[in-house]
Amino acid sequence: MRNTFYLLLVILVLACSTPKSDQVFVHSDISNFWNAYDSIRLTKDSLKQLDLLNRLFIDKASEGQKAMIEVRNYTPEEYLEAIESYPEFWESIRPNTLKAETHNKEIEKGILKLKDIYPDLQAADIYYTMGVFRSPGTGFDNFVLIGSEFALGDLHTQTKEFTGARSHIKNYYKIDPEKNIQFLSVHEYVHTQQKDAVNNILSQCLREGVADFVASLASGQISPFPAFVFGPAHNERVRAKFEDEMFNFRAGRNWFWNDDNNEFGASDMGYYVGYAIAKGYYEKASDKALAIKEMIELDYTDEPQVEKIVDGSAYFTTSLEELFQKYEAKRPQVVGVEPMENHGQSIDPKLSRITIEFSEPMDQRFRNFDYGPLGQEASIQISNVIGFSKDRKSLTFEIQPLESDKQYQLTIGNGFMNDKGFPLKPYLIDFKTGTK
Repeated sequence: MRNTFYLLLVILVLACSTPKSDQVFVHSDISNFWNAYDSIRLTKDSLKQLDLLNRLFIDKASEGQKAMIEVRNYTPEEYLEAIESYPEFWESIRPNTLKAETHNKEIEKGILKLKDIYPDLQAADIYYTMGVFRSPGTGFDNFVLIGSEFALGDLHTQTKEFTGARSHIKNYYKIDPEKNIQFLSVHEYVHTQQKDAVNNILSQCLREGVADFVASLASGQISPFPAFVFGPAHNERVRAKFEDEMFNFRAGRNWFWNDDNNEFGASDMGYYVGYAIAKGYYEKASDKALAIKEMIELDYTDEPQVEKIVDGSAYFTTSLEELFQKYEAKRPQVVGVEPMENHGQSIDPKLSRITIEFSEPMDQRFRNFDYGPLGQEASIQISNVIGFSKDRKSLTFEIQPLESDKQYQLTIGNGFMNDKGFPLKPYLIDFKTGTK
């Protein structure tokens, strides 16, 4: 009797000391997909295939599957094309997807650790979805959406059918993704806690890098992607390139959403830079818990707070403000407008041609005109672009007839670029015509 009492006591203590989780996992979309897949493969009638896909998969979709279809813009036609084109791939990945729930405990362990290092964690449901090769995972509202066709692959997944525009897909399976499902899930879980990035390279870099760094703390793993091998080994080179381009909105594809056909030979190097910034800030912080909270809850529209984290990391060679000023100094400018005086208040309404003069040769492939602050009503209307001068330091265009005694504007926009890819500092042409 005494032994029984002690046994019950031990069980009770263990139960009380084990962290509890109410984590929700949804797997139904996987079985729905395979039901649709099997039926679709039995007919060549495209209308029947579409009906089967809708009835057996899309119409039965969970909230998470619906969200994945929405945020990645998947169409029924894409699903049918993929089912038809890659039968060996689908059959090879099928067993892994059907045992998706075996990963739940591992993922749950990572989420509990995340809760430990970030106590303010808000719950997010995890959905195993089936998509068409545009996302291994994404955080959306309070959903973690796992793209099972990517995330549950392994080194044995058949990829030889991926050619042409989809040949890059092969690279993803080289990281043995199923072994990294915990890291991926925690990374996306962090995204559900974050605010949206603003539209610049640095913000996107920070948002992804913070998720990677926090996921590494919670999972004990580092990102499995090649950028995290190349980055540390060539940090000075990567950093110098990023310092040169982070304020250039046209350089985004050099750092995100690309493949390995670039100067680094590794895709998505922006993730590594963001990770390095987050890691530096965390390691230098005296209050580690506060550092995690600040990074996860960062408001990317709050420039002083962004600067605090970036400069506090000591990752870059100088302050963010100084790097911005260096970037601004490299941008081309408009140095003159002919034949009239800009901001003139009595410009001849017979003016029919304008020449813009630049500070340096411009890339002829790019140009950009826009309204001024007064909008379309006051806009100078271009009737014909004559083109660049031989030295590419000026551009001439013809304009539609002007009215007398009227204010006119035209913005020469940052779509213009010099030969090094730096965008023009926007310039406003602004004048008023005189009386005839």
